[in-house]
Amino acid sequence: MRKIGFIGVGTMGTPMASNLAKAGYELVVYDRIAEKLKPLTKLGARIASSPADVARQCEVVMTMLPADQAVKEVVLGPGGIAEGASAGLIVIDSSTVLPATSKQIAAALAKVNVAMLDAPVTGSEPQAVDGKLTFIVGGEKETYGKCVPLFEAMGKANYHMGPNGAGSYTKLSNNTISAITLVAFSEGVVLATKAGIDPKLFVEVISLGGARSGQIENKAPKVLNRDFHPNFATALMYKDLGLAGEVAKELNIPTPALAIAREMLNMAIAKGYGLEDVCSVIKCYEEWAHIEVHK
Repeated sequence: MRKIGFIGVGTMGTPMASNLAKAGYELVVYDRIAEKLKPLTKLGARIASSPADVARQCEVVMTMLPADQAVKEVVLGPGGIAEGASAGLIVIDSSTVLPATSKQIAAALAKVNVAMLDAPVTGSEPQAVDGKLTFIVGGEKETYGKCVPLFEAMGKANYHMGPNGAGSYTKLSNNTISAITLVAFSEGVVLATKAGIDPKLFVEVISLGGARSGQIENKAPKVLNRDFHPNFATALMYKDLGLAGEVAKELNIPTPALAIAREMLNMAIAKGYGLEDVCSVIKCYEEWAHIEVHK
């Protein structure tokens, strides 16, 4: 498979598609905001006129879109991938969506002999740029096997989690842990800073103990440097926790920590931090404590 379509070239999609181009794949790209496609055309990508046009030209089409409805429209709507697909096409959706959405799209595509993988990622913009994402994949194992070289071009690891929907279940569970951990870190580091502890030294100490985590390793330097550029926006994490809450209802599981973390992100959005990085939630705690956490 050499001709790959990519639809949705935002914060994550652009570096992912760029790494495919750098790995030697022939790219056909589409985004409803044409301006976003310019960096990829410089790498040799061709611009398609619609998702259907992408599907007509490619063996595999990847999507990286912000929400469930956008994925449904791009894949199944008028001018969508399904409209232009031929039997044997593979669709890989790396968006973070409900497992039910992944299953629905997979079932619809199967009727026209198109295979679908839900393959959301762990990691944010820096990992996408460096080609160090982790792909967590749901779908037929044979289809997954065919696509491993693509995952390897964009990431450091990839895992087949089970049937369609399994990738999405895994991603939402992962983001639940990430958000709860970030809120816990915000609370703890503000507590230590208010008590007179050097926050940089505090971060170093917890990195060696039971409180250490990848989320803190990623976000603590941003907080200490007052860098709230959105590697992963607060509004997007809030959306993802809403999806995780829907899954919890589906499975009849109480998730009180998830609910608290989501409400903290809602407060941050209300303060105007929705388009800032998710670590901006710490500014709510700082306001309450009348201190600022920095180096």
